[in-house]
Amino acid sequence: MTESSDASTKPLTIVLGCDTFAPDVNGAARFAERLAAGLVARGHTVHVIAPSRTIFKTGSWDERHEGARLHMHRLFSLRWYPHPWLRFMMPWTMARNAGRILDEVKPDAVHFQSHFVVGRGLSIAARKRGIRVIATNHTMPENMIEHTTVPKPLQPVLLKWSWRDATQILKQADAVTTPTRRAADYLESATGIRDVYAIGNGVRVSDYTPDFEHRGNRIVFVGRVTSEKRIEVLLHAVSMLPKTLDWSLEIVGDGELRHSLERLAAQLGVADRVTLSGLVSDEDLKKAYSRADVLAMPSTAELQSIVTMEAMASGLPVVAADAMALPHLVHDGENGFLFRPDDARDLAAKLQRILTLPDDEFRRMKKASLRLIQGHDIEWTLTAFECLYRGRPVVDPTARLDSEAEDREDHVAEGR
Repeated sequence: MTESSDASTKPLTIVLGCDTFAPDVNGAARFAERLAAGLVARGHTVHVIAPSRTIFKTGSWDERHEGARLHMHRLFSLRWYPHPWLRFMMPWTMARNAGRILDEVKPDAVHFQSHFVVGRGLSIAARKRGIRVIATNHTMPENMIEHTTVPKPLQPVLLKWSWRDATQILKQADAVTTPTRRAADYLESATGIRDVYAIGNGVRVSDYTPDFEHRGNRIVFVGRVTSEKRIEVLLHAVSMLPKTLDWSLEIVGDGELRHSLERLAAQLGVADRVTLSGLVSDEDLKKAYSRADVLAMPSTAELQSIVTMEAMASGLPVVAADAMALPHLVHDGENGFLFRPDDARDLAAKLQRILTLPDDEFRRMKKASLRLIQGHDIEWTLTAFECLYRGRPVVDPTARLDSEAEDREDHVAEGR
């Protein structure tokens, strides 16, 4: 093996910078955890800089996530009380520690997951040391503003400032990524940054079990129980479904709106058909997907939606809002339906169409979800980021051969 080929395949040392990380439950934290574990499984060394979970325990130690050993650097943080769980690090703490950690670790690349405190401190420190910097954007300032205490009349000013600030930090990176092409186009338009990579968050498709039987008109929603998810629209929609369908809705997740949604379900007369399961284990989450017939995703603020990908890997048709990145996953009439955002009546109509499909059409939609999710397998995501860390060209990780998808469909069908 030549010296150059050794350099192109040698294990890497990566520093991931995260403003939110496990045990936080959200898309960005989940992606960072899976990315870190996947990189370790490929032989790389991963250090994660993330907020402390309490003000009393900070420092560096190893933690196991997704079966992988990660070198954690938990820095002092405080709870951001307008938000139900978010913690934030002090900018001066990040600035002081970023250089120290990079000098100790000597990474091949730094990959920050947001442009807030961690991304700012890491990008500046890495630039000074000539370390390659990759940035991934998981959030939109529009979604964060609702968790501030800024009066509504002043929010447009804050939004403009937030995008300008994001632009300054993201431009520090050698490469910028976001989960979908639509999100990448949006980011390019908002920041003026060009050549943003669309690299999906990815799921390990083989971890999920499709079931090709009708189970009883079960609808499932998975996600944070917060205002941005528009769960109240879903409750209004299911209240319009014919009772003869004998439908049920399971809401998996927790958040500050749980009690208000319970009250709304009672007011709409559907409390006996709606179950709020709260937070569940990964194993129970997979079971929730397997026993459902359709995923409902009413959110209008998804930059990708790991939940939708998990549901598709479970062979579920999806009814999703025609907003942001969801149309990238849900192909209307193929593996589900899109509905007009915030239109409960349209959502109800699309759910009813799914639940009343003939068996052969229902099976066709389930197989379409399995086919379309193949290009979002996390192994392709890992390969794409390895290329970026090494400064090599990236092959679109969503490009899959149809024959691979068909092989899996046949395998699943034969196993039933």
